[in-house]
Amino acid sequence: MIELQNVSRSFTVGDQQVSALRDINLRLDAGEYISIMGPSGSGKSTMLNLLGLLDRPSSGTYLLDGGNVTDLSDEQQAQVRREKIGFVFQSFHLVPRLTAAQNVELPMILAGIPAEERRQRVDVLMQNYGLAPRADHRPDQLSGGQRQRVAIARATVMKPSVLLADEPTGNLDRNTGWEVLKLLEGLLEQGITLVVVTHDTEIGARAHRQIHMLDGAIRSDEKRVV
Repeated sequence: MIELQNVSRSFTVGDQQVSALRDINLRLDAGEYISIMGPSGSGKSTMLNLLGLLDRPSSGTYLLDGGNVTDLSDEQQAQVRREKIGFVFQSFHLVPRLTAAQNVELPMILAGIPAEERRQRVDVLMQNYGLAPRADHRPDQLSGGQRQRVAIARATVMKPSVLLADEPTGNLDRNTGWEVLKLLEGLLEQGITLVVVTHDTEIGARAHRQIHMLDGAIRSDEKRVV
């Protein structure tokens, strides 16, 4: 499904080279539930950006569904993202001037999906995520939990095979955070691969597979019996 082969990522800061990822070898299979944990600066967000084709490795190879996506053009990578990868962020990243329904619809507009199909998909997700009464509200008229549910609906409306969640409960109170996490975990029943980056060890421990990072390297990769 996903394979990183000898992947490294470095940045130039002033006159120094900083290694954010060091010689990563990783395979993620379809339908897995993975958490990526580690302190700030450990490389976990850089890893997520690479997995989501938001960044490119300095060296190494990224295979997605058996195809090499490492050296695709920006336009080709954008198409792969639209078709296969969904994103959920700590800060929601909703478009302020659009309603909840319009935010969910946006990826389908960019993908050229016909209007009637867009409407049907939005209606289904609004119902499934308990958002139907708030469909015409803008993000500033929604609670944090509602905004994150809109973000999840937007991330899944294109029916991706991989969902990448970067601290998805970080801006939510504890109870709301657990509700959002359970919503994400429910997507596993659809066969989606769920990757969650988190500082919270309790949240990370819920994943079926836990990857711990430090100084840009994978320090442990453990599976638990479920």
